[in-house]
Amino acid sequence: MFENKVVLVTGGATGIGSATCKKLSSLGAKVVVNYSKSYLEAQDTYKQLTNSGLLYQADIRHEHQVKEMISACIQRFGRLDYLVNNAGITHQLAMDDFDGATVEIWNKLWDVNVKGTFYCIKAAVPYLRKGTDSAIVNVGSIAGITGLGSSVPYAVTKSAVHGLTKSLAYSLAPDIRINSIAPGAVDTRWWEGNEEKMKALAGNIQLKRISTPEDIAETICYTLLQKSLTGQIITVDNGQTM
Repeated sequence: MFENKVVLVTGGATGIGSATCKKLSSLGAKVVVNYSKSYLEAQDTYKQLTNSGLLYQADIRHEHQVKEMISACIQRFGRLDYLVNNAGITHQLAMDDFDGATVEIWNKLWDVNVKGTFYCIKAAVPYLRKGTDSAIVNVGSIAGITGLGSSVPYAVTKSAVHGLTKSLAYSLAPDIRINSIAPGAVDTRWWEGNEEKMKALAGNIQLKRISTPEDIAETICYTLLQKSLTGQIITVDNGQTM
């Protein structure tokens, strides 16, 4: 399915990113596993790949690091076919805690979730354009649709990721498809210690289950391959937002 394809996954050390790296590799892809701080977890993910890959540390907030990462990918594999922008951060904060939403928190989330995503796309596009079926998937959130999430800054930045996806669908067509996955509640380490908050935010889930990282990874893989999709925000939430 992904034989001889090269895929860069940002934030590949844990959660959705790790599951996506392993799923892509099992389907034949050569995967670049990006991480920023979680070296041990990234190394564990990398060891579970079934095909050749590359483990690379880069903080996507810094454009020069992103460029160096893309260059390392090209040097190693000679090509880049797909990009999965999964790297993101959050900050647990009550939705009405305006004082807690400090400038520092706003800047930190904006720099990673929005600007970092754009830096990765900008650096990857020249190489993606050389392919015949290139695609990008951005990992957003239903918080970017409903406005309700772990914090106001998080919801706003994920809404911006969705907007970026739609704008770039025009910019990149017809050479590169770009879509965004908007997961609902997912059982990842982000919610450790805040499980009750997650369940409260999730509300009345129609399928009576919380998604696993593997669920979202499968959707990412499908979206990368679907030739008729671009500029779409694909909700994967077990009926949470019906």
